[in-house]
Amino acid sequence: MPVDPNVLVGHAGSDDAGVYRLSDELAMVLTVDFFTPIVDDAYDYGRVAATNSLSDVYAMGGRPVVALNIAGFPENKLPADVLREIIRGGADVARAAGVSIVGGHTVNDPEVKYGLAVVGLIDPRRIVRNAGARAGDRLVLSKPIGTGVLATRLKAGALPADGAKRLIEVMTTLNREASELMLAHDVHACTDITGYGLLGHAAEMADGSDVTITLRAAGVPLIEGAYDAAAQGYLTGGGNNTKKFLAGAVRLAPSIDAATTALLFDAQTSGGLLMAVPAEEADALLARLQAHHPQAAIVGACVARTDVSIIVE
Repeated sequence: MPVDPNVLVGHAGSDDAGVYRLSDELAMVLTVDFFTPIVDDAYDYGRVAATNSLSDVYAMGGRPVVALNIAGFPENKLPADVLREIIRGGADVARAAGVSIVGGHTVNDPEVKYGLAVVGLIDPRRIVRNAGARAGDRLVLSKPIGTGVLATRLKAGALPADGAKRLIEVMTTLNREASELMLAHDVHACTDITGYGLLGHAAEMADGSDVTITLRAAGVPLIEGAYDAAAQGYLTGGGNNTKKFLAGAVRLAPSIDAATTALLFDAQTSGGLLMAVPAEEADALLARLQAHHPQAAIVGACVARTDVSIIVE
């Protein structure tokens, strides 16, 4: 089957979005993402879903410019105002990101679903993929983790109001500034942390780059309350599935407790960017990043390939 040479990034790898070249200086970044409600408030759900959808473009180093709404909605079970609030939340995030929503499509569905199909622009000579990390690189994470366990606790009605507010704040923070800053540095690889969890997405980067990634468990930033939620058993099915799937690919230090292990595998929604940057640039990138993401941190490094993808110390 012939392959269009203008498809610069397709589905062969585990990249966050596709890239199609329009000219030597310009290409499109294309992605789509949608999911069922992760929070109770319809407006906040729309905001979270839209922020998450835009993130794949940022992870590639692109600038999202236009999007389409995608929604599933049970027409005879919920009032139309709920759908309007979801769409309004998505529209407000898109507007803040400088993205125009130009239409969309809604289908009758027994379960609510919402997200965006997004088109961004990128310089085809400056695409940042999730493969390309090099031994010696440091790994910078822009956002704290723990959205999965906290959302699970929220659904159980056991997350205090201030905890819910912080969770939504993290999930609706755009990765725009992190993306712009990584382009100002010599970042070799990047991915956003979503449903496959920190270890799952890090493993994709390690395998695609033919390196081993070492992570410092104590250095991984957590959303306030996430450790307690994990310790109390508010775990995600996605996190457990990733843990099983990566059995044999991840080596955990015996001293790492069960709650911390669960958080490292925890399925994230609208997480941060994980960037592999040369060691000599890591501190400068982090300092600039923390002006927008105060909990950003250097969480590990890349070393020569070993018998596993990830080593957690």
